[in-house]
Amino acid sequence: MSELEFFDTPGYGEIARVRNQYRQALRIGDRVEISGQGGWDADFTLSGISLEDEITRACDNVEKTLAEAGATWSDVVNVHSYHVPTAADSIGAQHMSLMVDQFRQRFGKSLPLWTAVGVQALALPNQRVEIEVIAIVASGSR
Repeated sequence: MSELEFFDTPGYGEIARVRNQYRQALRIGDRVEISGQGGWDADFTLSGISLEDEITRACDNVEKTLAEAGATWSDVVNVHSYHVPTAADSIGAQHMSLMVDQFRQRFGKSLPLWTAVGVQALALPNQRVEIEVIAIVASGSR
């Protein structure tokens, strides 16, 4: 079995480890799994920002965390996103379109699996989205 390697994203990842007792990423061989990433700043605070900016920052934080473990968006094979809904019967069209826009910018031709789930609340006050991914390093050529 491959050795377990844990990683913390500089800034918020170090805060999460010390304050909340968890790590940002785990690598086992070529497989990387990351903790849910929100649209927070390096100091692990969430500014009052638009939903578009929050989703963009969450995706930026996914990218930073993947990089710590030696992976990129092109290595991502599975995405789970959690959304505080903006519609009564779904997560809302705005959530979906903003996520798809980010996927178009970040994935290119290598498309992952994706599950989007509506939740009542997330970890930080006023947080509306959190994204976790699984990556297989060097799978981007698939």
